[in-house]
Amino acid sequence: MNNMPNQLVRHVVNIAVSAIMLYPLIWMLSSSFKLPEHIFTDKGLWPEHFTLNNYIAGWKGLGSQTFGLFFSNSLIVSGLSIAGNVVSCSLAAYAFARLEFRFKTPLFALMLMTMMLPHHVTIIPQYVIFNKLDWINTFLPLVVPKFTAAEGFFVFLMVQFIRNIPRELDKAAIVDGCGPIQIYWRLILPLALPALVTTAIFTFIWTWNDFFSQIIYLSKTQKFTVSLGLRVFLDSSGESSFGSLFAMSVLSLVPVFTIFVFFQRFLIEGLTSGGVKG
Repeated sequence: MNNMPNQLVRHVVNIAVSAIMLYPLIWMLSSSFKLPEHIFTDKGLWPEHFTLNNYIAGWKGLGSQTFGLFFSNSLIVSGLSIAGNVVSCSLAAYAFARLEFRFKTPLFALMLMTMMLPHHVTIIPQYVIFNKLDWINTFLPLVVPKFTAAEGFFVFLMVQFIRNIPRELDKAAIVDGCGPIQIYWRLILPLALPALVTTAIFTFIWTWNDFFSQIIYLSKTQKFTVSLGLRVFLDSSGESSFGSLFAMSVLSLVPVFTIFVFFQRFLIEGLTSGGVKG
């Protein structure tokens, strides 16, 4: 009973902090239903004149490209990035966690060092390479590196998770006649499902929200993703369509929010299990 005032104060503070953090999202959602001339003039959050025109105009896009095309491009890039990271990073992690080969420890340390290297440092040599390969204005520079286990964070995450899987299971599989590939496919992948789902979720969120890499390699409107498509409402015609911008911004949050809600359990399990050494 003596702790009730403290708990009440704690809850009030948490609610207040949450309201402050959520206010920009609530304001953006409310503004997406307002008339463009009322977005910055209405004092209240609730629209005085409720309208869906911002969503209709925003989905039509500007020019000949609809916003549906931008969603399709983002889905393609995100889907291929997920497939690349899950396959390549799980294979690399399995090799570091279970197999024995020369220079295993130095290579693992080198992989960890890549996590400390800022992406902006490597963007210029990468651009030169992709330009010589004639990959500019295609999805290849955004997707192909994912199939080379270039994301050290996900390799490290899976290595920690796989190390927690008892090696006795590997020995039992070998007795049953399984080789390294069969152990990886039939044993490691099913048991490492939380880590795989965590990798998929983070890959989707980071790729879907990525702006820097996409603006470097994509300049044709028909190749734009959602992140680049939102910029179109601000500078393509010399005037800003804030209503359409806010409406499409709300829609762009729906896939990320949906995936996070439905796979939250796997996300938490993958992060916590990977951080505990068995």
